[in-house]
Amino acid sequence: MELQLLTYIVVGATFLTYMGIAIWARAGSTKEFYVAGGGIHPVANGMATAADWMSAASFISMAGLIAFMGYGGSVFLMGWTGGFVLLALLLAPYLRKYGKFTVPEFIGDRFYSRAARIVAVICLIIASVTYVIGQMKGVGVAFSRFLEVGYSTGLMIGMVIVFFYAVIGGMKGITYTQIAQFCVLILAYTIPAVFISLTLTGNPIPQLGLGSTLAGSETFLLDRLDQVVTDLGFNEYTTTARLSTLNMFAYTMSLMIGTAGLPHVIIRFFTVPKVQDARTSAGWALAFIAILYTTAPAVAAMARLNLIETIQPANSAGNLAYDKRPDWFKNWEKTGLLAYEDKNNDGLIDYSADKTTNEMVKVDQDIIVLANPEIAQLPNWVIALIAAGGLAAALSTAAGLLLAISSAISHDLLKGVLLPNISEKRELLASRLSMASAIGFAGYLGLDPPDFAAGTVALAFGISASSIFPALMMGIFSKSINNQGAVAGMVAGISVTLLYVFQHKGIMFIADTAFLGEMPANWFFGIEPNAFGVVGAIVNFSVAFVVSHVTAKPPPEVLDLIDYIRTPNGVGEAVDH
Repeated sequence: MELQLLTYIVVGATFLTYMGIAIWARAGSTKEFYVAGGGIHPVANGMATAADWMSAASFISMAGLIAFMGYGGSVFLMGWTGGFVLLALLLAPYLRKYGKFTVPEFIGDRFYSRAARIVAVICLIIASVTYVIGQMKGVGVAFSRFLEVGYSTGLMIGMVIVFFYAVIGGMKGITYTQIAQFCVLILAYTIPAVFISLTLTGNPIPQLGLGSTLAGSETFLLDRLDQVVTDLGFNEYTTTARLSTLNMFAYTMSLMIGTAGLPHVIIRFFTVPKVQDARTSAGWALAFIAILYTTAPAVAAMARLNLIETIQPANSAGNLAYDKRPDWFKNWEKTGLLAYEDKNNDGLIDYSADKTTNEMVKVDQDIIVLANPEIAQLPNWVIALIAAGGLAAALSTAAGLLLAISSAISHDLLKGVLLPNISEKRELLASRLSMASAIGFAGYLGLDPPDFAAGTVALAFGISASSIFPALMMGIFSKSINNQGAVAGMVAGISVTLLYVFQHKGIMFIADTAFLGEMPANWFFGIEPNAFGVVGAIVNFSVAFVVSHVTAKPPPEVLDLIDYIRTPNGVGEAVDH
């Protein structure tokens, strides 16, 4: 069967499955819309959380980043995985015991302030909207290649699918849809990896194949990759770090604490019946996530090796003739994500690190995972499956983010601040309207994404790290932080982070910027904007503690709330017998 028809069948079948689940799991109350009724089994919630977490950035972009950055790309593996551990240990159980619907609701109650709740909503929306742009990029990339439609058309199709199962089903529909999406995306990621590892190294386990010798050779795969990239003038794959050691540390920490503060992931732990279930589902989610995350380095290295040896074959015949380029090359040229320019008019492809002679003028790193099966000449059904997997990853996370935005608007702003007496029926309607509006806005922003998928997502993590994570940590573990300190900290943290990001991009939201002068890129000790969230977090913590120290202490009822959240169930005062 031809690839195009097979792709339509596989992707169409998965979409019909998602829609069917949404109809079956239609939310009938605000509790079902926000937290799926609070009765999801821990294993099921772990699977849904994994799908919610493994976004287009994880599925499509992370291996591409590692493939082109080499050792430096490890920041994403360490940061995202380590952050989930922080979330499971330090936040999820306590927030589940709190027992409400949203992160801003907890912040508003803990810091006994509408202002704190509103600021948390604003921070949540900024982080979530930035994050969802990356998912829209992933949807556009996958559709533009495998369904052979334009980028904007692919976005529209993705928006319609998300609209259907997210608006109708709410968290209940999203949860069960994400379970199906996890199965699709994990099979789509691992099956091609197994095939390619077996072909290159003779080892069917990609994680082991990465450290193995090439089939029929005594040369290790990574040694061969180091050789081919350095021969073309690129940095050595296994030893080169991005920028400075301080920047690597800052980037990793920013991703870690940003992960732990992501509202769309935190809200998943409100869907289980008990506090213990929150811990259990976090453990299951980490196990499910590890399947993809331990496979990604192998996918990255093998894809980079296949890509280079296909475009720039190391043999006596010389460079590959452009008119004899393989079909996968032609297919990705149509998307605009791969581009060739014959600079010396010899009809041959020259691919190197030298910008003056390099004729591969565009090799978008987001194509690596999706193009890998085609480059390796795997069967058409595998290529169709990975298209469905990429779309599942992007759509699953987009749905979770859009629900977080929707609940912040309808539950925290509308019911929590503006119309506290609104009926449940009207609140549910407002939730669905907010969701529809968020989908439309996210799609609009996705038409012209500012960066590659994982880069945009990394910025979202920095925003979360500098604003939401410190507020949650101080809210749970510090009795001294009051409402003035929390609000000042969140405002200071996110302001410093956004200011640094926008000055780096050449954009300022201030009318007169002359007082800043001309600042070089990465001017703060060499820390790049996507890694600056950790600095924003330090500012947040510092400002909150200073302001709280010079203002009134939290009232007794707030201190009782902290004790309740932090005390395990069944623990009481000692009694004499």
